[in-house]
Formats: sequence, C-alpha cells, structure tokens
Amino acid sequence: MTQTRAEIRLPAKVLRDDLAFFTRTLKMRLDMIYPADNPEVAVLSGHGLRLRLETGAPELPGTIRILTDDPDGFAGGHRQLVAPNGTIIEIDELDPPLVLPKTEHAFVVRRLADQAPWVIGRAGMLYRDLVPSRLGGAMIASHIRIPDGGPVPDMVHFHKVGFQLIFCIRGWVDVVYEDQGGPIRLTAGDCFIQPPEIRHRVLEASDGIEVIEIGVPAQHVTEIDHAMTLPTAQVRPDREWQGQRFVHNVGSAGEFVPFRLPGFVARDTTIGAGTRGVASVMVAKPDGAETRWTVHDADILFTFVMKGAMTLAGEGKDPFALAAGDAFVIPPGLRTRYLSPSVDLELLEVSLPGVFSTSLV
Repeated sequence: MTQTRAEIRLPAKVLRDDLAFFTRTLKMRLDMIYPADNPEVAVLSGHGLRLRLETGAPELPGTIRILTDDPDGFAGGHRQLVAPNGTIIEIDELDPPLVLPKTEHAFVVRRLADQAPWVIGRAGMLYRDLVPSRLGGAMIASHIRIPDGGPVPDMVHFHKVGFQLIFCIRGWVDVVYEDQGGPIRLTAGDCFIQPPEIRHRVLEASDGIEVIEIGVPAQHVTEIDHAMTLPTAQVRPDREWQGQRFVHNVGSAGEFVPFRLPGFVARDTTIGAGTRGVASVMVAKPDGAETRWTVHDADILFTFVMKGAMTLAGEGKDPFALAAGDAFVIPPGLRTRYLSPSVDLELLEVSLPGVFSTSLV
C-alpha cells in the first residue's frame, strides 16, 4: 500500500531555540531530527499540521494559525506570538460565535435590465448579487442559476448562518439533507429553510434551474464535512438546529389569504413557524383591490419580483417600473406603495424578524 505524507518547510535560525518554542509553547511533538551530532533539520507534528524546520531553508517564516476551544489557556493567554525563526503564530477560537452585524438600512432597487454581472461561485453555479450593499453585512441575497443541468459537483457541506432560504423560481433541483431521508426535489414555487449547520449536498439540477438564496449574515462560512455520508440512516423531521427546523414548503399546496398590504393576498411558506419567528417568507399576488401607502417596522424587508410587473413608489423617490427578475429592499419607516400591479404579478417577500407591523399612512 502506498503511503504519502506532506510537510510544510520553514527556515530555522538556531534550531534548538525553535524546538523549544514549538514543543513547549505550541505543544507540538518532535517526530524526527538529524544529524545527531549537529542537528539542522527537525520534523514536528501537532494540531493537524506537520512542520519541517530546516536550518538555512530559503522560505520566508510565514504565519501559522492555531484554532482551539481554549485560546486563552493555550499559550498563556497570548493571541499572537513570534517564534525564534520569525514565524508568526496566531491563536484564535476554534468555533467563534456567529456575529450578526447591525443592519445599515437603505432603500435598494436592483433591476435585471441593468445587467449586473453573473459571477461563477461555489460548485460552478452562477451568482447575481441582488443587494450589493449587503445592508452593511446584515444579509446577502443571490439570484443563482445553473444553465446546463445534470449532476452538480457538490460535496457534503454546511453553512454557519443565522438564517438561510433557498426558493426555486424555475426548474428543479435535487438536494439531500442530514436526518431528512433521501433526496428531496425542489421545484418552481417551493422553498427550503436550511437551519444553521445542517449538512446537505446538491445532487442534480434541471437545465436552467434558478433559485433565490438569502443568507444572514452576508459573510458566513461554508465548511466541507468529509466524514458524513448522505443520506443519513436516521430520519428525524422534528430535529432542530439552533432552534430552527428544516422546512420543505411545497408551493402548490399553499392557500392564499389576505396579505399585510391592501390589494394583495399571500401564502405563508410556514418558515416563520419553522424558524421560531427568526424570519418570514411569503408569496404575494394582487387581488384586484386598491393598493395603499404603507410603512413597516421590520429590520429587513426584501422582495423579489418572480412574475409580472408593477411600479414601486417611495416617499421622496422617483418611481421604479419593475419586472420579473428585479429585487428591492424597503427600510423601516419609509412610506411606499405598489402601483399598477399586473394581474400575473407574483412577489417573494422575506422579512426579518418574522413578525412585524405594517401601518396604513
């Protein structure tokens, strides 16, 4: 059987000084040293890393990051050290808490006709940014598509997020989730709530699949889980991850009822219940009645135009003619009105928190 291992080489100035630092301060293990009479090379391992300290090596000293669940107790409380050979050592949290930035409220309109660039993201998928300002880092909204269907080169992974929505607006995609059984097909009008850190993998998609993905906060970590195989043997539909349940809402099964906005009806995707009020996701359409000026107090209120057309009027703003593919964010306290909605208009509305107030003005 072939055996392979890798080493990172770092320069040593006075090898005995480096050995004392790396073994005592950084708690690494000495695996090899030579020549015996005047050592010039030493190999050490620890914390998932294998180092080769070599006297006179041409490389720069570099930086080593050590992540631990006890950073204050690892090296006497120091968060940054410098080894005798000049290598910088950064000591940080192994699993730092999720930080939710304060929302920088803004009135945002993003139109498909403005031809914002599509960029290639994870697993070769194409991404279009729907809220370029990210509201100060509070959220990210992406329009994602896969032009050519078939198997998706994805791996089992998870996201360190506070909230994450996948809403399918065209085509279909098969995804498998931890503790949720076999592959689940998401079709146009359906949505998933991916609770924080639930393991999942995208398997296959149709030609032209398009989804809207909302993530809170905007910058969040995606980690690959090399140990887990999906689907898992157990099926636990009621399991919670940080207080949130996995939700697969089927759009065709929804019932439209009066909406918070006069002139519209909406169907609830049950995400408010599934996230215990962290967020709400509604699909709204006009009912033929007169629309009104309103104001809301939600922290984040994002809307994507899935079908049809309308005009968005905002107090002190020029009106925006919107069509399918456009998106907008209305900050709290701004008076707005949805004018001239087409009969086929369909809106995806995402709010954080899930419960907020809307007033007629």
